[in-house]
Amino acid sequence: MRRAAAAKTRKSVYGCAAAAVFAVLIGVSGCASSDPLAEVANNSDTGFIEGDGATTSIAVSERTEPVEFEGLTDTGEHLSDKDFRGSVTVVNFWYAGCAPCRAEAADLVSAAAEFEPQGVKFLGINTRDQAAQAIQFAEQYDIKYPSILDVAENRAVQAAFAGQIPLNAVPTTLVLDAEGRVAHRIVGQIASESHLTTLIKETLAEQAAAGPADSNS
Repeated sequence: MRRAAAAKTRKSVYGCAAAAVFAVLIGVSGCASSDPLAEVANNSDTGFIEGDGATTSIAVSERTEPVEFEGLTDTGEHLSDKDFRGSVTVVNFWYAGCAPCRAEAADLVSAAAEFEPQGVKFLGINTRDQAAQAIQFAEQYDIKYPSILDVAENRAVQAAFAGQIPLNAVPTTLVLDAEGRVAHRIVGQIASESHLTTLIKETLAEQAAAGPADSNS
């Protein structure tokens, strides 16, 4: 899935999750303290973890329900989980002022170039920026895949994912299986492109063994 052309007008992200509820679900940011998530972490003595690139892999039998979400991208395109169902999908939570997000951008771009021809889809979830900032970031790092804007006023997409697995940091990268369930989670900056590609290959192998997924399920 490629980035759509910039729209003349943009709507608010779909959904109705309350920011106060989501603040409980998301505990810590790996980025600058000016980010609301980072401020929560910096003001708390316990209960949070550093976004150090730690990876959690979830066995097929232990995965939760598919994540259901929808929102508008920085170019005004409406996307939902249905656009990704049936494909292994990499979901990256980021914002432009986040140093680890900038540092890992090249790895995500390279992985997308390698795996999109194999049917893997990539999606960014921007947690803070306005459309112009997100578009500028994408242009600077040559990011071709779309990003949903899910800013502080309405974090419904983040809440949907956090309802299935704690996100804990920005950046966080998830690999979803073809059914839309979380298979792997990287908290913090991706350690290396090879680490991400290994997780993608493992999830693709599961898909091949299981056969085609029902994109309407």
